[in-house]
Amino acid sequence: MKFFLISLFYFIFLLTHVKGQTSAAYTASIKHFDSLRVKALTEQNGWLNLAGLYWLKPGDNTFGSAANNTLVFKHKNMPASLGKFKVVGSRVSFEFDKAVSKFPSDYSGELVLFDPSNKTDTSIYFKQFVWSVIIREDKIGVRFRDLKNPALTAFKGNKRFAIHEKWNLPAKLLPPNTSGLFITNVLGQTTAQDYAGKISFEYQGKNYVLDAISEGPGDLFVVFGDATNGINTYHTGRFMYVPRPDSNGNTFIDFNKAFNPPCAYTAFATCPIPPKQNILPFKITSGELSDNHK
Repeated sequence: MKFFLISLFYFIFLLTHVKGQTSAAYTASIKHFDSLRVKALTEQNGWLNLAGLYWLKPGDNTFGSAANNTLVFKHKNMPASLGKFKVVGSRVSFEFDKAVSKFPSDYSGELVLFDPSNKTDTSIYFKQFVWSVIIREDKIGVRFRDLKNPALTAFKGNKRFAIHEKWNLPAKLLPPNTSGLFITNVLGQTTAQDYAGKISFEYQGKNYVLDAISEGPGDLFVVFGDATNGINTYHTGRFMYVPRPDSNGNTFIDFNKAFNPPCAYTAFATCPIPPKQNILPFKITSGELSDNHK
């Protein structure tokens, strides 16, 4: 009898231990996800090289390192007067100052950055700098990049909670509310989203739902918050992609792939903020941590 009890206890321990483990294949998949995140953050179109976000006014907007410019970027490789942005309606062009030396020969004259009438949307390069136009509702801005931004070398990768497969939860896509989905960004702008529906999942015996955005044919996008925000994770919340469901509406929501918004890395992003209904009342101890986590 004693041997039976010992064997039984050992079997229960072993079963619990095995179930509590995370498979090597799953861990490898999350580490691969982490490596893709680092690549996305550090590549030319990533967030770590952002060095400025300038909102334009109609007409001419002079740009350079001198204080008398409309838009100022102080840097040893930035001329006192680089040129000017011209805004006519929604059309944005740039013209280099003729005093600037060594700008590319094909950049002479007026360079159109953005023109909705003919779908022009391009970037301009000068030395280590790149800039392009972004539109946020009624605001027209210039996203300015320094390809040698010190933030690139300072970045040592993302910290995260321990990887655990228990946070990869079965989920189901439910129909959207008829009222639609509206998301507010850090600029205070609220816009209607392409509402995919509600991601329903169970955690510790209770059911929760998160409103999801459809971003074309790819995965669904979720902006969410939880009780770790401002303590372990970024204060406004995190982002996550959820695989599109199968024909029966079934999918998985994997909180190990919860990641920081661009605003966690730069002051020059215009991140969406989780809507109230997407703030979970418990701690998601999974996914990326913030740099200032405790």
